[in-house]
Amino acid sequence: MQKNNADFSNLKALFINCTLKKSPEKSNTEGLLNVSQKIMEKNGVQTEVLRAIDHDIATGIYPDMTKYGWATDEWPEITKKVMDADILIIAGPIWLGDNSSQTKKIIERLYALSSITNDQGQYAFYGKVGGAIITGNEDGVKHCAMNILYSLQHIGYTIPPQADAGWIGAIGPGPSYLDKDSGGPESDFTNRNTTFMTWNLLHVAKMLKDNGGIPAYGNQPAEWKAGTRFDFENPEYR
Repeated sequence: MQKNNADFSNLKALFINCTLKKSPEKSNTEGLLNVSQKIMEKNGVQTEVLRAIDHDIATGIYPDMTKYGWATDEWPEITKKVMDADILIIAGPIWLGDNSSQTKKIIERLYALSSITNDQGQYAFYGKVGGAIITGNEDGVKHCAMNILYSLQHIGYTIPPQADAGWIGAIGPGPSYLDKDSGGPESDFTNRNTTFMTWNLLHVAKMLKDNGGIPAYGNQPAEWKAGTRFDFENPEYR
């Protein structure tokens, strides 16, 4: 019987639930992400679940939309939680075969932070890991996860192997994940993938944190702007 001997107690994980249902309405997405959350907490990880729709998050592509005509915007406060987390999991439902409007909004607001740099001069999300959890009763799990994971890696997150999990019932109207007799919580396929995803996130996050993140050579925007070319040769000058 294998046992985990690694210490993950210095890690923090943030789950952003992009359901369209405000609290305290039941969220099937939250039901599945709780599976991952419980595994993390059993191993000492500090976790938090944030339901995006419960917050006044403005639409836009800047860090603080109150500077661009919006009266209020809670995103700057949420940004602190995002930056403090070693692991970010974006979770959400499928609607019309695609991610929810809340998922899209969160990705846009994350993208707004992509020009910020860390202490090593890299983009701020370097050294952090990302994952995706999807629920629904229509096709589109892989499409939705692909969009989330591509977006996260594009802005600097490291994506571990098999960093997504999901559950869908029968295609079309039918029971959702937490509904009675849905089969969701009992699905061996979903439970296996959610468990594997969770451990892959933990292992890669620990490796990055224990080793100071991604090496800071060849990926510092200020150095490139200053003229450093990191072995790049411009063909025009050969």
